[in-house]
Amino acid sequence: MPKNKSIKSILIIGSGPIIIGQACEFDYSGTQAIRSIREEGIEVVLINSNPATIMTDPTMADHVYLKPLTTKSIVEILKKHDIDAVLPTMGGQTALNLCIEADDKGIWEDFNVDIIGVDIDADRKSVV
Repeated sequence: MPKNKSIKSILIIGSGPIIIGQACEFDYSGTQAIRSIREEGIEVVLINSNPATIMTDPTMADHVYLKPLTTKSIVEILKKHDIDAVLPTMGGQTALNLCIEADDKGIWEDFNVDIIGVDIDADRKSVV
């Protein structure tokens, strides 16, 4: 798949609070995604409410926000940064649910943010 050169910045949504020994795959996959995206010269903005992860290390992303995983926090970040796309798949179901909620509220459309890495309509059907 060719690189989408229109994407200059990506918001990654983390998985939030986790229990020790649980969901470490989200931290690992998120960390690797951040590294790969930055290697491509794309700015990475990360939101996660859990400071006890590798992905929230200040050296990982260009901008790290330790904030509650809410649509209010998402809007605050989108007002500060010109985000082209959101990648919610690095934060498991927590991030996907937040992405769906933001989509339902029209936040992504309001800020002209594309959702990448997931078909949000297909995922919307799987949320219980």
